[in-house]
Amino acid sequence: MLFDERPKVNRSDLFDRERELNELKEKLDKPLLLLTGIRRIGKTSVLNVFLNESKTPFILIDARSLKRNYSVEDLYKLIARSLSSSLSNIYEVLKNIKRIKILGNEIEIAWRGKDYVSLSELFDELNSKRVIVAVDEAQLLRGPNSIEIKNAIAHSYDYNRNITFILTGSEAGLLYQFLGIKDQNSPLFGRSYHEVKLERFDKETSKRFLEKGFSEANFNVEQKIIDEAVDEFDGIVGWLTYFGSRWISGLRDINEVKKIAISIAKSEIINACRGRSTRLLTALKCIAKGSDSWSSLRSCIESVEGRTISSSVLDNVIRSLEDLSLIKAYSFLDKIYAEAAKEV
Repeated sequence: MLFDERPKVNRSDLFDRERELNELKEKLDKPLLLLTGIRRIGKTSVLNVFLNESKTPFILIDARSLKRNYSVEDLYKLIARSLSSSLSNIYEVLKNIKRIKILGNEIEIAWRGKDYVSLSELFDELNSKRVIVAVDEAQLLRGPNSIEIKNAIAHSYDYNRNITFILTGSEAGLLYQFLGIKDQNSPLFGRSYHEVKLERFDKETSKRFLEKGFSEANFNVEQKIIDEAVDEFDGIVGWLTYFGSRWISGLRDINEVKKIAISIAKSEIINACRGRSTRLLTALKCIAKGSDSWSSLRSCIESVEGRTISSSVLDNVIRSLEDLSLIKAYSFLDKIYAEAAKEV
């Protein structure tokens, strides 16, 4: 169902992403693929459908389950859970790795001691067959212990011809930082990658999406309602899905649906900025209220804080917000987030 809010797993439930699926298929011989796009644009759905349609064994790692400043133990537990979830795909490979324990449907990987298996060694073993290693929201692997997995990816890039990494990221700037392709101190410095970018639906595609979704649910909805929803949710498939789901569940008021969506976006903005300077939230609020240039943003922040800020500090604030994929060129990438930022 198109209006199922969970990430899609079957092509029949995925709308209008043929180009992206075909591009991933065509570039699967590359060692490193990136699947990027703003929040709620459908990256996880595209990744799931691609992996499930592929005849290639895969491991899917969801980096969202890692806590901030994760430990090496946390990382290895995540890898072990991911291997367990993918066991049916890769059992024939894993059963021959002596230092990995397979206990029924569970896998244990020692992260220290005599039975320790480095991630590089693990990827070497997986290389005995063609394997995809997919990491959803890979920018969340950033942190003091990220060197462990970056070294392993770099090693595999150079030596393991049978492994392809597919990394998704809603915060593209942070994903690039994690990889460090342009950072001479990164193990992945200078490595090439192919990026598949998911864009928002245009108005006509958004309209067709809603019409098909309501048709699947046997709902007749006035065209003016669909047109209004297309305008309000601006081609972001996650918000369009959320609107359709709420509508067929009985909430027949676009403004109310939008109000809930804004509340969700507000929470996500606060979470994205958690652990960073509160000035980021101030800047977002200023941009949401009309600051559309470097000078006007600086004036607004200084007015709110009651003190001057340096050019370098403001540049860092703008860069951080762009790295989080919240804004670009003093404009929000999502209209719902723009409304939510007024309330942070």
